[in-house]
Amino acid sequence: MIPSPIHKALLIFQNCSARETEGHRIDLMTRMRGCDDFAALWERRAKVHLPEVGEVGALSLPDLVKAKKTQREKDWPMVRRLIEVDILRAQDQATQRQLRFWFEECRTPSELMRLAKAWPDLCRSVSARRGLLTHALSGDGAVLENGLREEEASQMEMDRRYWSPLRSELEKWRHARG
Repeated sequence: MIPSPIHKALLIFQNCSARETEGHRIDLMTRMRGCDDFAALWERRAKVHLPEVGEVGALSLPDLVKAKKTQREKDWPMVRRLIEVDILRAQDQATQRQLRFWFEECRTPSELMRLAKAWPDLCRSVSARRGLLTHALSGDGAVLENGLREEEASQMEMDRRYWSPLRSELEKWRHARG
């Protein structure tokens, strides 16, 4: 018997059949590049209240950002917007943890330069790991934007390399099933 990708816990696609959800599909990924295992993600989950449903668990913002760093072009604007909204929502009462997260993950040159101007010491500290922040400190938006594009390209390539053997395995499984 050839083990299925489901057995190896890759991903599952489920088409919705209820009339209210017709045309929708649920993608359940049980492994994501760069993300911790389910137990750790669940421990850090965000709790969201949905009208007529109640409280549901969702990936925390930092975990969602990690999960969205894929080879798909359409995921990167979402990463950018998620962080921009978080900055807008919490900037007046930001914690050190949030500020560090913004410096580590923000994709918007103007926001990074604004944050660097407001918190230069923290920016310098985080720049040891994310070198392009030195351009945020100097106010060089063009070079900063190029650095952000290079970061994205690097992450996209890492995602391609991560999924390539898993895709090959999935194809072998499909062909063996006939």
